[in-house]
Amino acid sequence: MSQILRLAANTIWPLLRAYNTRFERPSPHPSWAPAPLLKRRERTFPPLGWPRETDSLCPQCVKEVRGAILDGSAEVRTLVEGRPGEVRAQILEKDGALVMTKTCEKHGECEDVISVDLPFTARIERLFPGRDFVSPASKLRDHGTSTIKYGRGAVLTVDLTNRCNMMCDPCFMDANQVGFVHELEWEEVQKILDDSLEVKPRRQMSVQFSGGEPTLSPYFLRAIGYAKEAGYFCVQCATNGIAFAQDPALATAAKEAGLRLAYLQFDGVGEESNAHRKVGNLFEVKLRAIENLHAAGIDVVLVVTVVRGVNDDQVGQIVRFAIENADKITVVSFQPVSFTGRDEDISDADRKSRRYTLSHLARDLHDQLGATEPMRDWFPLSSLGPFGDLTDLMLAGKTEWGALKCGCHPNCGIGTALLVQKRTRQMVPLAQVLDLEGLLADIQEITDAAQPRVVTMGALAVALCRRFDARQAPPGFSIATLVRQFLSQTGARGSEVGAHAQDAAEFEWRVLFVAGMWFQDLFNYDFRRTEMCIIPYGTQEGEISFCAYNTGVGWRQVVEKMHASATLADWHRTRGRHPVYAKNQKLPLPSPRGTIRLPIVT
Repeated sequence: MSQILRLAANTIWPLLRAYNTRFERPSPHPSWAPAPLLKRRERTFPPLGWPRETDSLCPQCVKEVRGAILDGSAEVRTLVEGRPGEVRAQILEKDGALVMTKTCEKHGECEDVISVDLPFTARIERLFPGRDFVSPASKLRDHGTSTIKYGRGAVLTVDLTNRCNMMCDPCFMDANQVGFVHELEWEEVQKILDDSLEVKPRRQMSVQFSGGEPTLSPYFLRAIGYAKEAGYFCVQCATNGIAFAQDPALATAAKEAGLRLAYLQFDGVGEESNAHRKVGNLFEVKLRAIENLHAAGIDVVLVVTVVRGVNDDQVGQIVRFAIENADKITVVSFQPVSFTGRDEDISDADRKSRRYTLSHLARDLHDQLGATEPMRDWFPLSSLGPFGDLTDLMLAGKTEWGALKCGCHPNCGIGTALLVQKRTRQMVPLAQVLDLEGLLADIQEITDAAQPRVVTMGALAVALCRRFDARQAPPGFSIATLVRQFLSQTGARGSEVGAHAQDAAEFEWRVLFVAGMWFQDLFNYDFRRTEMCIIPYGTQEGEISFCAYNTGVGWRQVVEKMHASATLADWHRTRGRHPVYAKNQKLPLPSPRGTIRLPIVT
């Protein structure tokens, strides 16, 4: 039957395409947007391919200027007005790899690897769907004028504290070792949350409470509750899991306050793969944290900092672990190491030996897991944009919020989706069952046509039927299953963005999303990538992105030093010391619940 539907859909599709071309309608103008939504032909594209030039930074110049600001011999405005350390960089092919090379007149040449698989990176860049705006920051350089800003879904990261109960490498913020405490008071937390919800236009806004270790903040639970009541789409926290592992009641309280996701630091399967964090039983800590969070009803995202030669051999095992525990884990987010914070002063030799790229990740998952294909299964995270466009079209006039829409540069983020049978743990890559590349193109045509809802729904059903290959589908996964799960995520079943985000429990098959997020550092910094990650915050005169705050010129070090709560000595004298687990000591833990399934070690 599925093959008959596929044949019929391929017959109908040219007729639909002709109709959409002949009777294309203007895009809707939702109340949350400044103008009608853009069609693909109206979007802009950054310079991609190679060789190409970009603006970058000299690592040594930036550190010198930042150091002068921190010791008081230079003013903060130097970072804004002086453009310290900016150099031109070339991205080009060298010895079969894609590299960034740049030369500073004072400090000489710096080179770093961008990709070790040129065909893979070329495909990822080709699939970039375009962007809805050009950042005003681009006007500071050489590439054109800005267009209307439509906004996009975002995660607001609120660092509640720079304190942490671990002392490990890598650490992008150098927690516990900067000599001062930077911790937000309640009024500051409240103001950040209130101000960010005023950002226009309004797309889905999630908030992630981070640190340091956010559970050390006395306002952790209060902040979760306030964010939930204020209307944030999804409330998250980024955690090492120690507090949740030791105290199951904390997970219950966090869920009651409104916590939906926990981004759990996770370096590998087994104690040996976690030994570099210097806690004797850290893997047991992770298992208890996962069990307690799941028991409280909080989904877990495994966040893996991958360092070549340290835990890159664990990529496949981590995904196997997630498959075995698909009832508890929704996403695996691999983050190739960014040499920033505590790791910024790495030697050139160590940096080259430990550098890990998104292309390494795609290769390693193929080699270690055996089921994924780099040239079929991976897409830029921004390629999900057409799904956001479809949701916006479906819900136009029905909601005050736009859908989540990732606009990050194709060299920043990639992802793949795995279908996991929750009972048997059978796994099949979604792209094996569904021609995702073709479906993305079809959905873009559907949204560009901007037809009435009933026509759009019919066209979507035809597109799904023509792109679904029943011969590759596992037993029990039919076109009807696919359509039902797809409609849950596109607004077709509700009148609000994300109204059916918790529908996964209804389905026998779960989509396990595997992502690769590569944050830049001074050695591979690309201003054109950063401009696509920018979200507005604070005054109209300045904008800060995650990439610019944590890396680049190093706004984190400057801002936290300027607004330090106390020196470390004063903090300890007035408020006491919090525990810091290091030196391979083991943590006391409650008895296991016995619900974790461990993969067979291969």
